[in-house]
Amino acid sequence: MRVVIAGQKWLATEILAACIARSYDILLAVTNPAGSFAKAAAGQGVAVSAQIADIPPCDVIVAAHLHQYLPASIRARAKSGVIAYHPSLLPRHRGRDAVRWAIHMREPITGGTVYRMDDGADTGALLAQDWCHIRPEDTAATLWQRELAPMGVRLMMDVLGEIERGGDAAGFPQDERLATFEPGFPAAALADI
Repeated sequence: MRVVIAGQKWLATEILAACIARSYDILLAVTNPAGSFAKAAAGQGVAVSAQIADIPPCDVIVAAHLHQYLPASIRARAKSGVIAYHPSLLPRHRGRDAVRWAIHMREPITGGTVYRMDDGADTGALLAQDWCHIRPEDTAATLWQRELAPMGVRLMMDVLGEIERGGDAAGFPQDERLATFEPGFPAAALADI
């Protein structure tokens, strides 16, 4: 299967390693050329670009910790579209700081979602979800490292396996009645706003 990975940091690096272990053909890593994912990709002989315009025709684009919009013209280059991971139980907590907002709102559970990227912000069809508890002492970093990041790798690889087997990865629409969108977490303490 011909894959492009667009993203950064630990999540993109782990997805790359898992895809290589499955002998997927990684055509391109789209990321900051100075970042850890770029170094890992180059170390595996994968071409690296900072430009989404360089994405070639492929079977699927994987958005792994990508904070960038991929327009329809780019998404159309992938036969199975773009699959993305969001660290919340979509449609809840759409937006950039989902983990921080779940903790701030004192929610007892959260989770992760793999969805098909569309024109909206975290609004695409749901492909896979799982949940986890939020512990009273959790911070965004501890929850991400312990639960949500490994969950993201597992869910993404499950969906990629389904696509590879020729399964129907159409997903199902999000229930807009349940949707929330929180802005980027403010630098100032929320109590001061």
